[in-house]
Amino acid sequence: MAKAAKKAPSKTEVLQNIADATDLSKKQVASVLDALTEQIRKNLRNPGVFTIPGLLKIEKKKVPARPAQKGVKNPFTGELQDRPAKPAYNKVKVRALRSLKDMAK
Repeated sequence: MAKAAKKAPSKTEVLQNIADATDLSKKQVASVLDALTEQIRKNLRNPGVFTIPGLLKIEKKKVPARPAQKGVKNPFTGELQDRPAKPAYNKVKVRALRSLKDMAK
């Protein structure tokens, strides 16, 4: 019989585990995570970077607009095609810091 794959813990399970480990109520833990979410939101707007010390770094990166191109060769079929313009947009990049990488070993 095949072994069932383990699933990631749900939000409720995470809140309960943190509450048990810290002797806080689930409601208090939820409010801390909500405050963390709000801090990430504020810092991604300006200056565009947020770090959770020892775990990860979240960065906002602006991707510039691309102009339309005509007569571009398709690398798979070899036929010429037109590519539409793309507007500028923001990309979110999340990088694991060294201590988080070490936890995964």
